[in-house]
Amino acid sequence: MKAKLLILSLLCLSFSARAEGPAIIPAPVRYSESAGYCSRPQKVKIEIGRRRFNKQLAALPDFARREAYRLSIKPKGIKIEALSEEGAFRARTTLEQLMAADDTLRCCSILDYPRFRHRGLMIDESRSFKGLDFLKKQVDAMAQIKLNVLHLHLTDAAGWRLQVPAYPALADSAAWRIGKSYFDWERAGYPFANAYVEGAYGGFYTAAELRELVSYAAERFVTVIPEIEMPGHSMEVNRVYPSIACVGPDGRPRSFAWDLCPGNEGTFELLRAVLDEVMDIFPSEFIHIGGDEAVMKDWKECVNCRRRMEEEGFSDVHELQGYLMRRVEGYLRSHGRRAIGWDEILDSGLSREAVIMSWRGISGGVRGSAAGRDVILSPSTHCYLNYYQDLIRKEPAACGELVSLRFCYGYEPIAPGMDESHILGLQGNLWCEYIPTPEHAEYMLYPRLFAIAETGWSPAEAKDFCGFRERAAELCGRFRERYYTTFDLDTESELARSGFQRFEQLEAYKQSNSSLR
Repeated sequence: MKAKLLILSLLCLSFSARAEGPAIIPAPVRYSESAGYCSRPQKVKIEIGRRRFNKQLAALPDFARREAYRLSIKPKGIKIEALSEEGAFRARTTLEQLMAADDTLRCCSILDYPRFRHRGLMIDESRSFKGLDFLKKQVDAMAQIKLNVLHLHLTDAAGWRLQVPAYPALADSAAWRIGKSYFDWERAGYPFANAYVEGAYGGFYTAAELRELVSYAAERFVTVIPEIEMPGHSMEVNRVYPSIACVGPDGRPRSFAWDLCPGNEGTFELLRAVLDEVMDIFPSEFIHIGGDEAVMKDWKECVNCRRRMEEEGFSDVHELQGYLMRRVEGYLRSHGRRAIGWDEILDSGLSREAVIMSWRGISGGVRGSAAGRDVILSPSTHCYLNYYQDLIRKEPAACGELVSLRFCYGYEPIAPGMDESHILGLQGNLWCEYIPTPEHAEYMLYPRLFAIAETGWSPAEAKDFCGFRERAAELCGRFRERYYTTFDLDTESELARSGFQRFEQLEAYKQSNSSLR
C-alpha cells in the first residue's frame, strides 16, 4: 500500500498536461467547456434573484443557495447568475482566478455552491501578535478561496489581545510580556510587563480596530468569530487580577493559576464585562468560549471553589468546569448568541444550542452529532496547520505530526457514526507557539489552507489530489506575486508527497527503499 502511494505521488509530479477543469481553487461543482474564447471583458453582466435560477437550486440547503452562482463565459461576454450578493461575490472570485491564469478565457459554464456552511481558519493571536494589516491580508486570501469564517483566538496565557474598558489591566499589562518568542517567555518564568518596559513584546486590539476588521471581512463575506478562552489557559487574567484568582488554605491568591476560579463571583463579573464588549464589537451568531485543557489543580485546594462545590452539591472538581461553562453559555444565549466550545464541553452539560468544535480527532464530532448537537470539525490529525508540513530536517521548528499537503487534502469530514445534518463544516487551526512572525504564519498556512478550502466547498467525489496539487502550485505562485509567503511545493520531499502522517512511518519506509536513501 505504501509503495502504491509513493508511485501515485511520482505520477502526479510527472504528469505534465493540465488536469481537466479550470485552474481554480476550490474546484467547482460543475464545469463544462464550449467552443471559443473570450478576451478580457470590459463588463460583466450580473443577474441576482432570477426565478428560473432559484427553481434550479430549490433542493439545496439555504446556506448553499445563498452562495450559489452560475458563471457563463461566451465569446461576446460574461454573465453571473446568483440568488444573493454573496453568490455574485463568489462568482467574481472564480472569475478573478480564471483571469489571473490566462489572458483569454475559454468559453465555459460553471455551476457552483458550497458543500459545508462553515469553512474556517483559526489564527492564534495570543502566542504571537500579528496586527490588523496581517489579519486583513489573510481575509483577502480567504475570500479568494471561498473560506467564510475567521476564528480569532484572542486570549490565552501568553497574552490578552482585546481591550476591555471595565478591566483596563487586561490590555495594559496582560497584553505585554518579556520575550518575543513564546519559549523565551516560558523559560524566563512567564514574566508579564507594561508596554513601556524595555524588551516588552505584545499588543492588543482596540474596539475600533476590531470593528474595522469585522467590516472589512463582511465586505468579503467572511464572518469573524472571537474566542475568549476559559476556564483554562487563563494565567494572564489571574496575574493582573489576583483578586479573582483561586485562594489557597493560607489565604493567598494563586496568581500563577492556570484556570479561572469558578468559586469566585468576581470571575463571572469579569467574564460578563468581557462578553458584553465582545458582543458589542462582533455581530456574529457564534462566540467561542474555549473550554479545553483546564487542569483544575488549584480548584482542589481553593477555599472559594470548595465552598461553591458544597453549595451546589458537587463531589468532584470536574463539575466546576461544567458549572462555569453553563453560566457563560446561558449568558450568551440570553443575548441571542450561540456558544462554540472545544470538544471538552461535551461533558459540561451545556444546552443543545452550544456547538462542538472537535479537535481531539473526530470522536467529538461523532458523539456531538449523534446527540443532536451541531459540530465543526478541526481534528489535530489533519487540520492543525502549525504541524510540520515536511521533514523536520528541512523545515522551521514546529510541533506535532507531519501534516503534508497531501495528507491534509485527504481528510474527509463525514465519518461513520456522524449525523451529517449536524456537521456545520470544518476549519484549519494555526496555533502560534512556534510561529513568531507574520511571514512564518503565511508559510504554514499556504498551500495547506487551499486544501481545507477545497474540502469545505467542493463535492467529496470530485476531489483529485493530482489535479489539486497542480492548481495549488499555480495559486502559490500568484500568492507570492501578491507578497504572501508560501511553502515551496517544488522542494517538497518525496516522502511528504506520499501522504504518510507519522515520521516513524516515513523513516521506516525510507529504510526499506534504497532508492530513497
